[in-house]
Amino acid sequence: MAKYKGRKVTLNKPRRIGKGEVSHGKKKSVVYVMDDGDVKRVTFGDPNMKIRKSEPGRKSNFRARHNCDNPGPKTKARYWSCKAW
Repeated sequence: MAKYKGRKVTLNKPRRIGKGEVSHGKKKSVVYVMDDGDVKRVTFGDPNMKIRKSEPGRKSNFRARHNCDNPGPKTKARYWSCKAW
């Protein structure tokens, strides 16, 4: 457990943003990560779209489009989007 703005949060565990929660950009999911000793909030995902990873063509196109073979650091939304796919 870590503290983010006075609240206890779980690190590196993505979850859906609740209806009453402020999303800072209207995203679907949120994850808290440690960034140089500070806790950072990373939001990602389009709330109006479904993930259809059971369809191989969609999955391969998404992963190619977002360069998921090299997703970058955990502090970026691309890393968590690629992990969800």
